[in-house]
Amino acid sequence: GGRPQPHRWTGGAGIVTRSLTLVALVVVLAVPSVRGGEIPEAIVVLEAASGLPDSVPSAAPPRFVLRRDRQVFVGGSEKIYSGLLEKDEAKAIERRLEALAKSGVLDAPASFGGDTDTQYRLRLPRESERDVVITGDPASAPPALQGLAALVTDLLGFDHPTLRPWAPAEYAVSAREGELAGGCRAWLLALPFDRVLAGPQRIPVAEAERWPAGSDPASVCEDGRRYVVTFRPLLPGEHP
Repeated sequence: GGRPQPHRWTGGAGIVTRSLTLVALVVVLAVPSVRGGEIPEAIVVLEAASGLPDSVPSAAPPRFVLRRDRQVFVGGSEKIYSGLLEKDEAKAIERRLEALAKSGVLDAPASFGGDTDTQYRLRLPRESERDVVITGDPASAPPALQGLAALVTDLLGFDHPTLRPWAPAEYAVSAREGELAGGCRAWLLALPFDRVLAGPQRIPVAEAERWPAGSDPASVCEDGRRYVVTFRPLLPGEHP
């Protein structure tokens, strides 16, 4: 859930200059086919989350978001950082997305090869609502997918001098029946639990500050049953 290894986005051809050597990144994911609400004004959204035991990747914040106002969000399992790109930096990313869209590699699910359990989800709302699930290790990508693999790698390790910790105002709380290792807690929040069971609900962060957030779930006992409960951070304007 911490910040990615630092390296700078330089714009232009979109080449990344690494100020530190990156340790090989292997992310084991279980990306669901349905995600929470869309992110207003997003140009590109990359989802990638830790697949640790008992984690819920769909509750993690996106790994990378670029909005039309050039604001970026970089997330992990829970923590989120936000910054603001220069015009040429944002345009460099947009040009790469446009080139990939024109090449046709975003028209269908893609496989890089290698570890097929590794998955990412790339959403391009401005490019005909493209929503692409990608499997495998970017380092194993065949020649036809190397441009896509380079983009995924760059966005996974994205850093920028303007990035600062960002705190959400609300969570999207969700629940499903299921058991986690260890004990469970009672549901004592003001929000009725039956509403949470019916679908994701908004809840102010201040009302759930003692609960785990992001991909780290909580175990809740209610009416003799056990539930897996998650609190997904909501980005500005995002709906549950």
